[in-house]
Amino acid sequence: MSYETLDYQVQDGILTLTLNRPDRMNAFNGLMRRELIAAFDAADADDAVRVIVVTGAGRAFCAGADLEKGGDTFNRHKRADQPEGDDLRDGGGTVSLRIYESTKPVIGAFNGAAVGVGVTMTLPMDIRLASTKAKFGFVFARRGITMEACSSWFLPRLVGPMQAAEWVFTGRVFDAEEALKGGLVRSLHEPDELMPAAYKLAREIADNTSGMSAMLNRQLLWRMMAADHPMEAHIVDSRAIAFMGESADAQEGVQSFLEKRAPEFKLRPSQDKPPFYPWWDERKFR
Repeated sequence: MSYETLDYQVQDGILTLTLNRPDRMNAFNGLMRRELIAAFDAADADDAVRVIVVTGAGRAFCAGADLEKGGDTFNRHKRADQPEGDDLRDGGGTVSLRIYESTKPVIGAFNGAAVGVGVTMTLPMDIRLASTKAKFGFVFARRGITMEACSSWFLPRLVGPMQAAEWVFTGRVFDAEEALKGGLVRSLHEPDELMPAAYKLAREIADNTSGMSAMLNRQLLWRMMAADHPMEAHIVDSRAIAFMGESADAQEGVQSFLEKRAPEFKLRPSQDKPPFYPWWDERKFR
């Protein structure tokens, strides 16, 4: 599939997904929304993709919603592109929920400004790295709107309710150092060192781990954050460890360790899912 707002490149197990509207600072629009969902669908279906790295073209990661419609930008009655189904569904939220459902680990590499939906849609990504030149802003109150893209669920879980409240209530733009201190990003890198750092992390995952293990571990980590009791985790991870424990990947993982060689895992996340997956409800977030 070809994309107008994205660049989709797979090499040696790593998908680099680049937001590609540099003339508009990669501003988010309806086409980008649809293409991001399609890109994550494609990545899930492709067992050659082990890890996804998301970044931006040019000097920004994503400057937020494209404001070309002026004051009517956020008026749902005047937008041509609406998510199918419920007329009230927020477009950025459909992207966040799709990333949340990803079967592959997702690394965000902030090469520049990430504001509004440009940062909120990255909250379901697993690990975020930033350039020292990056800037961030949950600017909704300054635009007369509210949090979106499921950020009211993700942000306080990632950075804590007090830090989330400060950033959201003030709506101010802040620098990469504050993002690191507040727990929004894992590490800072000079601009020319950002992507090598992201690829080094992605390479460690792609070269050394079972794709099936990564898929199950990713969903266990995210979904258990909302569990009411650790027994919920015990029930599900008991099924997961039983399934994986008798799999060819478990045998290979142990044997490769004993033989001091790189593993060659065979289970395919697109086709070899365990019978209990998905263990959560079957609503489809599209």
